[in-house]
Amino acid sequence: MLKRLINDWTMVILLCLTLGLAPYVPEPHIWGKLKWLWGGAVGMGPMDWFDLLLHGFPWILLIRLIIKRIL
Repeated sequence: MLKRLINDWTMVILLCLTLGLAPYVPEPHIWGKLKWLWGGAVGMGPMDWFDLLLHGFPWILLIRLIIKRIL
């Protein structure tokens, strides 16, 4: 069941557009976390790292599917 869900393009794209980008205003949350990370991650606590993982996981699944499709 889980294997079928993480290999389903529709589900992964839906996760990216909802969990992966939420909250949308003033900027997507994942984008803010990545900018913070690229800036040296100064002041990031355990909750921020968990938040980055939570919002980044759908994007990791999408990249995985794209690579799987290419190969």
